[in-house]
Amino acid sequence: MIIFKLIQSLFKTLHSEGTPGQVAAGMALGAILGLTPLMSLHNLVIFALIMVFNVSFGGAMIGWALFTPLGFALDPLFDAVGKKLLLDTPALTPLWTALYNMPVVPLTNFNNTVTLGSLVVSVVAWLPLFFLLRWAVTRYRATMSEWMKRTGLYRWLTASKLYNVWRLFVPGS
Repeated sequence: MIIFKLIQSLFKTLHSEGTPGQVAAGMALGAILGLTPLMSLHNLVIFALIMVFNVSFGGAMIGWALFTPLGFALDPLFDAVGKKLLLDTPALTPLWTALYNMPVVPLTNFNNTVTLGSLVVSVVAWLPLFFLLRWAVTRYRATMSEWMKRTGLYRWLTASKLYNVWRLFVPGS
């Protein structure tokens, strides 16, 4: 049922009135949420950015859902990047010490190699991912959107929304 909801949300977002840039920015910010450990202060900041800026909230939730499994798969890479920055680069030790002694910064959990590595990789990948996703949304809307609306799958997905509303009012269904 969760996969079904994700597919419904994906189609709704792709066919929304939002610009390709808004959808792509939301998905790319959602990718940061998905690639990094959930319980981190920086994810609260990313979520606030999603709420404050004019980006697609649905796109952000889709990006989060799609990139979370990838985040788990890339944990060894994130750990290696974090180790390189935290342990294998002595020139950065004074920076990490100063940051750790600040009032709020330790709450970011930056001293965890996976957290630091995933944040660095996801922030570096954000801009290329944004441009790739904006191109993909634009191409989808220009080439496949109308065709997709004529398919039985799309009609079934949109019709099932009526079923979901009906389920809210009928107990036990």
